[in-house]
Amino acid sequence: MAASSRLPIDRSTHQPSINTFGDLSNFLRTAVADEDSRIFSESMGHLANHVEAVVAQLRVTRRRDVLAPLLMDMLTVLRDHRHLVVGLGLAWRGLYEYPAYLHALNNFRVLIGQWLLQATPSDAELAVTAAEFELVAWRTMGDGMLLIDMYEQWLDREEPDVSQSTMGALEEPQVARAVQWWQKLRR
Repeated sequence: MAASSRLPIDRSTHQPSINTFGDLSNFLRTAVADEDSRIFSESMGHLANHVEAVVAQLRVTRRRDVLAPLLMDMLTVLRDHRHLVVGLGLAWRGLYEYPAYLHALNNFRVLIGQWLLQATPSDAELAVTAAEFELVAWRTMGDGMLLIDMYEQWLDREEPDVSQSTMGALEEPQVARAVQWWQKLRR
């Protein structure tokens, strides 16, 4: 990995590493390629902070009366973040990772709703564990980070040098063969 990596390096593995949602939030604040990227990263950081709070509370207790308000807040944050993602421009929506991230966000929202609804009014605890919640959150956040990374790579790519193109240098027989080939395909 290049020394210019924005991720902290784990001393034991010598690989970039993020161990907590707080680390992820800090990383996202530095992941800025343009204004859309900055806004998206800030929103993901806000999401990561809420995830961190829910996971911390789940490690202490699974009591419904304590967790339900946190999970409802989490649903609101997810809904707001999804609204932001849906409003991103064509450059974002053209990336393969975009629909995958939207799917992950929707899946996370559905799971939170199910966890809230699975408990009957007589249940004192929610069925979700910290590990289950954390797993879904990491998958969702990972998809978001991949989307940011791919968008930044798309921004950084060099435009092809049109003057180096050989398309205009085709001789007449080659052009005629290409046209014939194309017409055969269309039949």
